Amino acid sequence: MSIFEPHADIIRKDRRNTYYGHKLYLSSGPSGIVTDCRVLDGNPADATLTSEAVERHRDVFGTLPRHVAFDGGFASRANLEAIKEHGVEEVAFAKGRGLEVSEMAKSSWVYRRLRNFRAGIEAGISFLKRAFGLGRCTWSGLPSFKSYVWSSIVAANLLVMARNVLA
Repeated sequence: MSIFEPHADIIRKDRRNTYYGHKLYLSSGPSGIVTDCRVLDGNPADATLTSEAVERHRDVFGTLPRHVAFDGGFASRANLEAIKEHGVEEVAFAKGRGLEVSEMAKSSWVYRRLRNFRAGIEAGISFLKRAFGLGRCTWSGLPSFKSYVWSSIVAANLLVMARNVLA
């Protein structure tokens, strides 16, 4: 806990660095527009969020996605089975963690496309950090933090839409 921001969580990444702040998960589509964001409480493991991410997509769009791509931290056999039970046809995890490509997608070509799409999401996250200050919030309090995150996402989405219209 931070003495300056008591709502901040301690976030540990694989015995590497320790951070203070909040963990976010973002969903994005092929257009580069961020379609969902969740500010998480504490430091839950990514692997515990997989089914919830698919269900949130269904709640927002009214249908399940046909294809999904996740970061390596989400990868597990149980998560793959849960996603497939939801009705998602093809899944790609950045790291296989013992899973075969044939279990995740019907062809290695589809798997590579999804894996490369996920790499593009990382570029979008970097864009949010660099251009919209998402790496460091200067507003005080948890409600202000959430407002800061969403205002950064809305501004980035507007810029992406404007660039698409001008292209």
